[in-house]
Amino acid sequence: MTTSPVPPAASPSPSSTPTPGVPDRAPRVAVLAGGLSHERDVSLRSGRRVAEALRSSGVEVSVHDVDADLIAALTELRPDLVWPVLHGSSGEDGSVRDVVQLLGLPLLGTGPRASRVAWSKSIAKTLVSRAGLVTPEFVTLPQSLFRELGPARVLSAIVERLGLPVVVKPSRGGSALGVSVVQSPDDLARAMVECFAYGDSALIERAVSGVEVAVSVVDLGDGAVALPPIEIVTDGPYDYDARYNPGRVEYFAPARLSDATRAEVERVALVAHRSLGLNRLSRSDLIVDTEGVVHFLEVNVSPGMTETSLFPQAAEAAGHNLGALYRSLVEASLAAAPVGLEPVPAP
Repeated sequence: MTTSPVPPAASPSPSSTPTPGVPDRAPRVAVLAGGLSHERDVSLRSGRRVAEALRSSGVEVSVHDVDADLIAALTELRPDLVWPVLHGSSGEDGSVRDVVQLLGLPLLGTGPRASRVAWSKSIAKTLVSRAGLVTPEFVTLPQSLFRELGPARVLSAIVERLGLPVVVKPSRGGSALGVSVVQSPDDLARAMVECFAYGDSALIERAVSGVEVAVSVVDLGDGAVALPPIEIVTDGPYDYDARYNPGRVEYFAPARLSDATRAEVERVALVAHRSLGLNRLSRSDLIVDTEGVVHFLEVNVSPGMTETSLFPQAAEAAGHNLGALYRSLVEASLAAAPVGLEPVPAP
């Protein structure tokens, strides 16, 4: 496995050597941001930051909301590349990416099918565990099941099987919306109600104590490599407020880990990226427990790009200029990405 930090991206100035698929002018990139998910505001902030960085590296950028005008705008503009900087449903579940490919436009990032797999936390956890990674024991239960079987009995079975504490979260979603750490049986019902406000299916997993780290992965055309892990220390739960409002979280970039543990968290992120079929960039959220075991929690195909987000912090910790790095991602995607729908594998 490749675990060495990715070399800093080249200078933002265009290369004098033509690359197949890359235009001999400034690339035209359409950044998609916003949408109607619960994470709209974060996506808008991420999109602005990506657009600013790309423009600083000489890329021609337009920013588009995901609304009724999007298809007409993309059809008229015909950008060289579409970069979905979308968080939450439609942006990360593959559906918008499907539409982009229906329009015959290349994407930066993971394609729609692998996005759907990663978007479902329970499916992603199942697949990475088959690839040899450790993930906390969990169950995934739809809201309808509680109505059919009776909530008291289901909640009792959860506590009896998984014990406490547990983490309750929407099985599809991000930014820690609807996430609760449950220490007492009396709090489990409230946590389920809060979770179902953000989705119709809940993932309940055994809570793991330890060091929380995020490991981003990039692929600039020579294979996926891990960026330095970021350690997250909070004054409470790492929830939506802590993630996007400065002051409640202290980040260590790189994480305060031994060389062996750092290599292991990087290996885990790379295994997750590859086993789920992800492309160009991702971020895996992990916990290193008190015994040094690395637990995979979830993966994000469209990591946050705001001023407090983990992917940009990791890139800068590796010595990257963000504009140069993002332009390198654009050029690698243009050189490699096919135009059109993903082929369906032969039976």
